[in-house]
Amino acid sequence: MKILVTGANGMLGQDLCPILQDEGFDVIETDINNLNITNKNEAQNFISLEKPDMVIHCAAYTNVDKAEEDFENALLINKTGTYNIACACKKNDIPLIYISTDYVFDGEKDGKYLNSDIPNPQNVYGISKLEGEKAVQLLLDKFYILRTSWLYGHHGKNFVETMISLKDKEELKVVDDQKGCPTWTVELANAIVKIIREEFPFGIYHVCGTGETTWFGFAKKIFELLNYNVNLKPCTTKEFERKAKRPKNSTMENNGICRNWESALKDYIELRCE
Repeated sequence: MKILVTGANGMLGQDLCPILQDEGFDVIETDINNLNITNKNEAQNFISLEKPDMVIHCAAYTNVDKAEEDFENALLINKTGTYNIACACKKNDIPLIYISTDYVFDGEKDGKYLNSDIPNPQNVYGISKLEGEKAVQLLLDKFYILRTSWLYGHHGKNFVETMISLKDKEELKVVDDQKGCPTWTVELANAIVKIIREEFPFGIYHVCGTGETTWFGFAKKIFELLNYNVNLKPCTTKEFERKAKRPKNSTMENNGICRNWESALKDYIELRCE
């Protein structure tokens, strides 16, 4: 099976592509250097030429705070770029996996978000990713929309590495009134393989770590696993204001598709320390 991956040089792509290859898939790695997803003709020509059996669309504008001031580019990449990829898949009758986000929700729900819940994004990033979801659903019948959350991995800037870089601060304050489901890129990649291998029905899935925590709880677990003595203090969202509004509840029901977030984090830390 031949799989084309967009955003192959990103944090997810750099874990996903080797895992797909190890599973025996023929992987076509693309990124901005060889495929401009914002150019419709280029996207269609490239995909028509390569003729993959499936496309996994990881390429995205992911800087949540910068997107607030860069609305045009966020929409260009996350909405238009996704539309272009979906058009190419439609033209060639190719199934598409689109990586989306928990930030399509407003965070006001009391319990975990279900894949049937109505999105209501509160920041530009979430809006742009939801527009990508809409494009996929509008154009295609054969699609998977995979919403993930609080993603971290060895090949990109993420919360885990940021916390470790700040471990020597006299006092480290971390938000304790936002909760979510931390997800390791390897867990997401393995879930993608499972979805493909087991031929899940097409549709929307929540693919994130099982269980939940706050950013403070996440940081506390990171330092506990590393045996670091850090002066970690909880704070409120108001005390740590950002340009983009974050949902206070990003937890999603994943139906057991990924492991408990703490077990995955333990493996990430152990691999990091090798």
